[in-house]
Amino acid sequence: MEKNKLTNNSQEKRQKILTAFEHRHATKSFDPTKKIPTEDWETILEAARLSPSSFGYEPWSFLLIENSQIKEELKEFAWGAINSLNGASHFIIALARKNVTAESSHVKHMVEDVFGLPFSPDAPQTQMFKQFQVNDFDLNSERSLFDWASKQTYIALANMMTTAALLEIDSCPIEGFNRADVETYLSKKGLLDTNEFGVSYMLGLGYRTKEIPLKKRQSMDEILTVIE
Repeated sequence: MEKNKLTNNSQEKRQKILTAFEHRHATKSFDPTKKIPTEDWETILEAARLSPSSFGYEPWSFLLIENSQIKEELKEFAWGAINSLNGASHFIIALARKNVTAESSHVKHMVEDVFGLPFSPDAPQTQMFKQFQVNDFDLNSERSLFDWASKQTYIALANMMTTAALLEIDSCPIEGFNRADVETYLSKKGLLDTNEFGVSYMLGLGYRTKEIPLKKRQSMDEILTVIE
C-alpha cells in the first residue's frame, strides 16, 4: 500500500509539473482588472532570489515598474512590451551586472557579505573563477562579461515563469525592445547606473484574456541525442 501511495504521489507531481508547462504561454493580452495576490507574487520573487547562478555570484538586479507614467513612456522603446505594459499585473525589467570579474567589488561583496568568507585574490575560489572566465569561457571583454551575466539572469526568468505557471499565473518574457534606448531612458530617470548594469530582458505577469493556442514543439527525437 505504501509503495502504491508513493507511486501515485509521484505521478500526481509529474502531472502537475507538465500541466503547468502546458499552461504556460507567452501571453499577449493581459486582463488589467486582475491582480496577482501578494502571497503568490512574493513566491514568484522568492523563486528568482533562490535561483542558481554561475559560481553563486548572482550578477542580477530587478526593477519592478509600478509607475504608470514610466510604463507609458517605455512603450516608445519597447514594442514587444506594449501588451504587458497595458495590462499585466506586474512588470519587471531584469538587469545584468557588468564587469563581474574575479577581483571585482561585486565578487568581493558576495564572498564576504553573502558567503561569510574572507576574500583574497589568492584564494582557491578566486583563482578558479579567474581560470574559468579567462581560459575556459574566454570572458575577456566587457561585452562577453555582460553576456555571461545576462545568461545567469535567464535562469531566474525561467524559474519565475515556471513558478507563476504552477500558480496558474500567466507570463510573457520580452526581448522586443531597443536596449540602448531603454538604458538611456532608465539612466535619465535615475533608475539605472549604466556603469554597473545593463538591461537583460523584461517580463510581464498577470492573467490572460484569451485561451492559448495548441502548444507546438519539436519532437523529443529531434532535440535529444543519447550517447551510449
